[in-house]
Amino acid sequence: MEDDIICTEKIIADRKTFFLDLKQNARGKVVRITEKVSSNRDRIMVPAEILDDFIAALEDIRETLKQQGE
Repeated sequence: MEDDIICTEKIIADRKTFFLDLKQNARGKVVRITEKVSSNRDRIMVPAEILDDFIAALEDIRETLKQQGE
């Protein structure tokens, strides 16, 4: 079964572009995060069932940055 993209978001920051793709394949749903710099790409896959934990961890990091005055 080929991967099906359900939703895509794009973030551009300086010389990097991030793609966040919600995908579904034979094993379930995942969020694929791709970082593109020039012609190089790095990817991670986050299973949809742990997405809330992943977002909570990012929010904790954001709060730490705020507390440090960043």
